[in-house]
Amino acid sequence: MQTILITGGTGMVGQSLTNVLLAKGYQVIVLTRQQKQSSRAHFSFAQWDLNKGWIDPAAIAAADYIIHLAGEGVADKRWTAARKKAILDSRVNSSALLVKALKEHPNKVKAIVAASAIGWYGPDNEKSTASGFVETDLVDSSFLGDTCRQWEESMHPVKALGIRLVTIRIGIVFNKMGGALAEFMKPAKLGAAAILGDGQQMVSWIHQQDLNRLMLFALETEQVAGVYNAVAPDPVNNAILTKAIASRFHTWAIPFHVPSFILKVMLGEMSVEVLKSAKVSASKILAAGFKFDYASMDEALDDLLISNWSSRSNH
Repeated sequence: MQTILITGGTGMVGQSLTNVLLAKGYQVIVLTRQQKQSSRAHFSFAQWDLNKGWIDPAAIAAADYIIHLAGEGVADKRWTAARKKAILDSRVNSSALLVKALKEHPNKVKAIVAASAIGWYGPDNEKSTASGFVETDLVDSSFLGDTCRQWEESMHPVKALGIRLVTIRIGIVFNKMGGALAEFMKPAKLGAAAILGDGQQMVSWIHQQDLNRLMLFALETEQVAGVYNAVAPDPVNNAILTKAIASRFHTWAIPFHVPSFILKVMLGEMSVEVLKSAKVSASKILAAGFKFDYASMDEALDDLLISNWSSRSNH
């Protein structure tokens, strides 16, 4: 049985991924700051401390693979200077600690799948509007763009150790238990389709289960290395997405626009990302042989909101 060590494993994506890995027959170790116990078979916790620069060497020694998801939530709080520092430092410092541990402790790690984000890309331009941003496009100069650049670069030293590195630029994750979709669902349940700004900004999304499968594909496919976008091949604009979500709760859902200036007041600098249009291409991961279970927005929403859809249809 092979062992996968996960950072950020207690988050929304990490918890979902852990369940898939266990079902696939992997042993899973999740790194946490607090000492925890697990009663689940083939699942355990190990400690690390970013402030002290320490990681349990036994966890490193046990790992065949590492999935690196750790990082403060980008959308959890308003972007104050302190918050922005925490977002960046949590990613870069955790990567540095992993690299240090891999250099200093004997290990058998064959590959690392490291998270990044489509925040790497700037607002849509003529080329991306036509065919989507691709992995070789230049990094944006924004806060998120620079964060993604430093985040990705912080893992590059593992390549010199002979470890295969796959960097996954994750889009907006559709998971009804949290994240962006849960926020869209709040007004939708009340019969409102709350379109952000003019609603024309493109949303590059991915179903949680496809993200799990994509990361597992990256881990298990030896010829996969480098950077890949983790987005479904069906980006849609905010207005279409918002109306589609609302329609799965109420046939009479009322669309309305939340003006850009209100979002700027509510969210501050973060509003730039909410209102930014970024059409991101899935062509590279598709060419590598990955197949999406939820390639279209409707397939994804029908799966995630099926209970609401069914109950509505029965009335």
